[in-house]
Amino acid sequence: MIALSGIERLYRTEEVETAALGQIALEISQGEFVAVTGPSGCGKSTLLNVIGMIDRPTAGRYMFYDQDVCAASERTLAGLRARHLGFIFQTFNLIDELTITENVELGLVYRRTLSGTERRIRVAEAMDRVGIAHRARHFPHQLSGGQQQRAAIARAIVGHPELILADEPTGNLDSRNGSQVMDILQGLNAQGATLVMVTHSPAHADMAGRVVEMLDGRIVADVRRRA
Repeated sequence: MIALSGIERLYRTEEVETAALGQIALEISQGEFVAVTGPSGCGKSTLLNVIGMIDRPTAGRYMFYDQDVCAASERTLAGLRARHLGFIFQTFNLIDELTITENVELGLVYRRTLSGTERRIRVAEAMDRVGIAHRARHFPHQLSGGQQQRAAIARAIVGHPELILADEPTGNLDSRNGSQVMDILQGLNAQGATLVMVTHSPAHADMAGRVVEMLDGRIVADVRRRA
């Protein structure tokens, strides 16, 4: 599914050049659950943004299936993200002025081929899948942190993505809600979704089938925990 080779990401200002990623080589197969770990500032989120086609690498090659991501136009990348990817963020990124139903439906914003009925069915299914259907008409500020993260997961999966990218999905949650979110993510992976998760939690990393450890913008370990 994913093949990165020689990936670099440099950030330049007038006086300073910072290497966020250096010579990253990484392949991820369909159906894997990969945890990305390492200290703060080591490049984990930058790597996730490159994989998610949000951030373009400065050098190297990124193939997503048979598509050369580095050479693709912004319009092509937007289409790839809409068809194949779902994003889950630590800060939820819900829109306060929209109901939970409306927030989840944003995950279908580029799916213009779907009818209104199909959109409503998918939104209802996604909310039911993560146990948030009873909060459909509420607004984000009326939900607990755990419920907001469930809503964010529903938004990420409403388009039936093949690849789910999660950046510290339990970072703002207590242990109970964090465990519930991990149960949902493990269930999605068991049903066939590829999952790449950035985490500081050793316990949550242990739930992945593979752990990629980063340091100073490079991959220093890549361990498969089970077949």
